[in-house]
Amino acid sequence: MPKAVTGKSFPLYFAVDPITSPATRLGTLKTEIMPKTKPQSYNRPPWERMMRFHNLIQDDTFPNCTQVSKEFEVSLRTIMRDVEFMKSRLNLPLEFDSKRNGYYYSEPVEQFPQIPFSEAEVFAMLVAHKAIAQYKGTPFETPLELAFRRLTGQLDSSAKFSLGNLNEALSFRPFAPEDNDLGTFEILTRALKERRVLKFQYRNLGAERKEARLVHPYHLGCVDNHWYLFAHDVKRGQMRTFALPRLNSPEITPERFTIPKKFNLSEYLKGSLNVFKGSDDYEVVIQFDAWASDLIRGRRWHGSQEIIELPGRQIRLRLRLNSLEEAERWVLSWGQHATVVRPQALADRLRETGQVLLARYPKG
Repeated sequence: MPKAVTGKSFPLYFAVDPITSPATRLGTLKTEIMPKTKPQSYNRPPWERMMRFHNLIQDDTFPNCTQVSKEFEVSLRTIMRDVEFMKSRLNLPLEFDSKRNGYYYSEPVEQFPQIPFSEAEVFAMLVAHKAIAQYKGTPFETPLELAFRRLTGQLDSSAKFSLGNLNEALSFRPFAPEDNDLGTFEILTRALKERRVLKFQYRNLGAERKEARLVHPYHLGCVDNHWYLFAHDVKRGQMRTFALPRLNSPEITPERFTIPKKFNLSEYLKGSLNVFKGSDDYEVVIQFDAWASDLIRGRRWHGSQEIIELPGRQIRLRLRLNSLEEAERWVLSWGQHATVVRPQALADRLRETGQVLLARYPKG
């Protein structure tokens, strides 16, 4: 079962992976015999079950696989793999007492072994910890920090030393992360979890007044350091994207709804550069000079992208988009290093913006 790490009232779930198991050995009693299976390779073991097995042994209760499998509501085979892992990977002196029909330690064991982490796993944990900076100010921050502390508490001294050294050499610097209201997050996540209709006040981009909205919330996502609610607007009868900083006074209604089976966020945003969704179909081709090309190469800007190498280390980037709103701002961000090849509509928009800028910044 997934384990929930909670922060306030919002649960964050982490799936527990299967364990690693070499070829299993046969027990001495029929009730403990492991069926023959091919050796399999799994990921990290479920430590909670093994810790429980360890504590039962330390309490001199002589636990067996049948007993523990019933307690955790898992198969007998799963617990036998746990036992095999404890013996072969953790080097615990587990022995089976046929008279007591249970396991015991043939030698004193002071404490349960610490989780073995490889250098790659330590590095991955550090990257995850640094990435938590992107969730600062959201309900994700506290449970992620708690989960990280729980994991690092199981590291041995050498792994902690590596983690400390890497911590000084690695960092994430999210650009202009948003300040979001925790209360709003909790209401939205609850509405998403319970599939309840949501109402709130929303101000469109550039508008002065807020409007009342009634929606079916489908998904909450962070795109380019901005949080958005993807929902079906009941009044408009269409999907809409709502930026959280402009969403106020959310309330959960008693009414429930069902998310259509065909809804897929990746498919919904397929033609968007980020989150702005249009209804057109544009082939967007941008040519970058050598300086910008070095920054464009090696990154996945869009699922449809194609890169064509040109002489002089220049490139052309081809995208398939359904709107030019975000493309215009993105091309402008590259300044003189980017040139629109097509469509003409995008080039016209940039020309108009350039004329406005010329008038705004006359020569002194």
